[in-house]
Amino acid sequence: MIIAIDGPSGAGKSTLGKMLAKEFGLLYLDTGAMYRAAALAVLRAGISPEDREKVARIAQNAKIELVGEPDSMRVLLDGDDVTSEIRTPEAATAASVVSAISEVRKIMVEHQRAIGENAENGCVLEGRDIGSVVFPNADIKFFLTAKPEARARRRFAEDQAKGRSTSYEQTLDEINKRDERDVSRSDSPLTIPQNAAVIDTSELELADVFDLMLVKIRALSKASAQK
Repeated sequence: MIIAIDGPSGAGKSTLGKMLAKEFGLLYLDTGAMYRAAALAVLRAGISPEDREKVARIAQNAKIELVGEPDSMRVLLDGDDVTSEIRTPEAATAASVVSAISEVRKIMVEHQRAIGENAENGCVLEGRDIGSVVFPNADIKFFLTAKPEARARRRFAEDQAKGRSTSYEQTLDEINKRDERDVSRSDSPLTIPQNAAVIDTSELELADVFDLMLVKIRALSKASAQK
């Protein structure tokens, strides 16, 4: 079973994707973490994220691995644990630029498809083009969204809990800029995939969203079993 979860930054994709993976015993793949790791490789190399040719070369050669269980997944870049480093504002901004490069997206999509197709029991993938590009024929598609202010509050609370120095206003500004880049890029822009179940999480607790997703998955699974 392939479950695709798309949506903008801060809508709850990562948390809910991990919860679903644990619930159904599936592999969890955070595609955003892969782009962040590629962006970090670019920053470490001292290359401008705007240099498309060099960025694509670095993305092609970088060894990016996601290891461990969903709740404790670690991201390795060329064998180095960069789980915390890729969550900085600098890495996020660079990832937004790097992910808009067509050559980079092609490399990452091929990698993501290979991981998903080879997952023994199936896979939960979350990102911004999973149901539209990576797995357009996914068994189940979700599109999670929320108002920018709600997403900024969540992200700000997460940053505070992790001791990161930022402000709500800065976080909201970063989210708005990220949204603009995601929806306006020419290659695989953020969009609602065909046949995706859309859930606005603005006024919902993530536990309630999880319950809604479970209802949808089980209904579809039951319908498939009866065919």
